[in-house]
Amino acid sequence: MAVKVLRCRECGAEVPAGPVYVCERCFGPLEAVYDLDALRRLPLRERIAAGPRSIWRYVDLLPVDYDPAVDLSPGMTPLVAAPRLGEALGLRRLYLKNDSTNPTWSFKDRAVEIGTAAARRFGYRVLACASTGNLANSVAAHAARAGMRAVVFVPAGIEQGKIVQSAIYGPTVIEVEGGYDEVNRLCTEIGEEHHWAFLNVNMRPYYSEGGKTLAYEVAEQLGWRAPDDVVVPVASGNLMVKIHKGFGELAELGLIERTATRVHGAQAAGCAPVAEAFSNGGEVRPVRPNTIAHSLAIGTPADGRYAIAAARASGGRVAAVSDDEIVDAIGLLARTEGIFTETAGGVTVATLRALAAAGALDPDGVTVAYITGMGLKTANALAGMVAKPVRIRPSLRAFEAAVLTTTA
Repeated sequence: MAVKVLRCRECGAEVPAGPVYVCERCFGPLEAVYDLDALRRLPLRERIAAGPRSIWRYVDLLPVDYDPAVDLSPGMTPLVAAPRLGEALGLRRLYLKNDSTNPTWSFKDRAVEIGTAAARRFGYRVLACASTGNLANSVAAHAARAGMRAVVFVPAGIEQGKIVQSAIYGPTVIEVEGGYDEVNRLCTEIGEEHHWAFLNVNMRPYYSEGGKTLAYEVAEQLGWRAPDDVVVPVASGNLMVKIHKGFGELAELGLIERTATRVHGAQAAGCAPVAEAFSNGGEVRPVRPNTIAHSLAIGTPADGRYAIAAARASGGRVAAVSDDEIVDAIGLLARTEGIFTETAGGVTVATLRALAAAGALDPDGVTVAYITGMGLKTANALAGMVAKPVRIRPSLRAFEAAVLTTTA
């Protein structure tokens, strides 16, 4: 494996890389540690440019070696200029990182591909997860690709579309009565009793590193420079932490100039423990989620305080927006840039709008908003929002009467 050591984020203790995720000394979370001195001696830009058009072009910076058995080729998703949305928000150099084009239509494919490679490396035969939907979709697809059994646990009541998108790959789908936090606690207990690879539990130090590639790609797509501001949706807080880490690693390795990227977090007001703690300067306290943004509805975010630390260290903010603002932002993005996002993307765009209005973003700087999933996953959230079709008889006169008189 590319990484030999895991380090505790709390006490700094190190352990050999293995299927562990908490420190035995203080129970803090473990994360992968890289030999940056050795990496600096490599011609990294050339090696990256010669790599595949997927996350595996950054294999030197990832915790596991490439495994063709799990490869669905996520990554290298479009970074698109957004001039019409930018004009509406007063941002003259706005870009959207559109991760809805990944194999299972969300950013989770990045982390799952790495986590699945690690699970195979450690000899696991069952791939599992606790999920609000997108992760379950990706785990089921990657298990099918790798010939592994998949068992995915989801809260009862999530979007039916996400259930179908998981079930089509042939996993065992288990709906648990309760929210995500109850599902996650159950999965932790099962992981302790059974030799299963729970990607967001015992594989977490490897799985979570996939989020870094969203920083790597943006920097490469901008011509090896970091943006001035990024806006990231926040559920557990891990994605925000890893994007901040990714830009920092590129600077330490000399691939970009020392970064001053402000990293901003976006939450739904109906589940905003990180935004609330950032605002009041206190601890991240559990909340009971009540929002249409189900993929962000984690009331006890494992990386919440680390996300706040990333925001404060970079000069960013963490903010929350209402469900009405989320739905409106989904429509705004679709009408201005032709991108249909799920509710998490609506949270990002609504927060982007709020931050721009508050003067938290440089209107002349490069801003990147992360769109993490496609809209058909949460189409039910838009019920009653979109206009009904214009129905006519099959005649020219009917068309002219119904359409031309209303659009002239």
